[in-house]
Amino acid sequence: MALLEIIDLAVEFKSRAGTVHAVDGVNLYLEAGKVLGIAGESGCGKTTTMLSIPRLLPRNADIIGGKILFNTENLLLKSEEDMEKIRWRQISVIFQGAMNALNPVKTIGSQIGEAIFHHEPRVSRADVSRRTSELLDMVGIASARSSSYPHEFSGGMRQRVMIAMALACHPQLVIADEPVTALDVMVQAQILNLLKSLCAQLGLSMILISHDLSVIAETCQRAAIMYAGKLVEQGRVEQLFNQPAHPYTQRLLRAFPNIYAAKKFLVGIPGYPPNLVNPPLGCRFFERCHVRLEQCKTSEPQTITVEPDHLAACHLLRETKQ
Repeated sequence: MALLEIIDLAVEFKSRAGTVHAVDGVNLYLEAGKVLGIAGESGCGKTTTMLSIPRLLPRNADIIGGKILFNTENLLLKSEEDMEKIRWRQISVIFQGAMNALNPVKTIGSQIGEAIFHHEPRVSRADVSRRTSELLDMVGIASARSSSYPHEFSGGMRQRVMIAMALACHPQLVIADEPVTALDVMVQAQILNLLKSLCAQLGLSMILISHDLSVIAETCQRAAIMYAGKLVEQGRVEQLFNQPAHPYTQRLLRAFPNIYAAKKFLVGIPGYPPNLVNPPLGCRFFERCHVRLEQCKTSEPQTITVEPDHLAACHLLRETKQ
């Protein structure tokens, strides 16, 4: 049974330009103890989809449809009081910008301890101090640094603090939103290795959001590709990388450098994503697709099974199967 299942999720944002259809009909699942990667261009709906799970969307966002089943319970039907008990204790988030997510005027030890005190009001200060030290040791930070402030750490060390904070209440699910963005390659590798080892050690389930396909290939068992608010392809990592079915996935992989192949200029994807205030009737990738069919312009493609556990939404796949 899946730990998390997202069914037909739809999210809209109110803006001056109109209503933005940011997420439209997303279906995903995550098994316990597994890592799911979400990839796609900026603005495709990755973060919006994931922040819908703990209901941390901004005020101008509305979840207008769908279900989010966590341990078979629909989170969208729970009150804010119930969600406060779930956040951090069952579902935690590693935010993208550690410097922005951390409070600059509080020590990292007090910020990690705050989550523990909030969810375990009867815990003693001595226990919180001990657990904080253990968490810092776990992510490779000396426990003596618990009295330091965020600005006293490097970018990679601040990201480790965020990971320690996310694990403070022993959650079942961790959502990592671009955890290695703006870090140099060596620090990225250290953070990814840390996340992998913690998942194995603690039996965590994790959703990893990334623009970097190599990060997903290295860290995840399953992956999903989003474009313009839609989920266009999902499956096991080896399926998506070795046999990509959707033209968008194929172009993404073609735009990624292969260090083992001959050196050549990368081929990007021309054009821009559609305006989600007035999304197109058909396939949202139509204007940029190199293998588009006439029906793609007016008819939205349905998701079909390419092979077991490998799904994609493309008219060309249906034509090929017929």
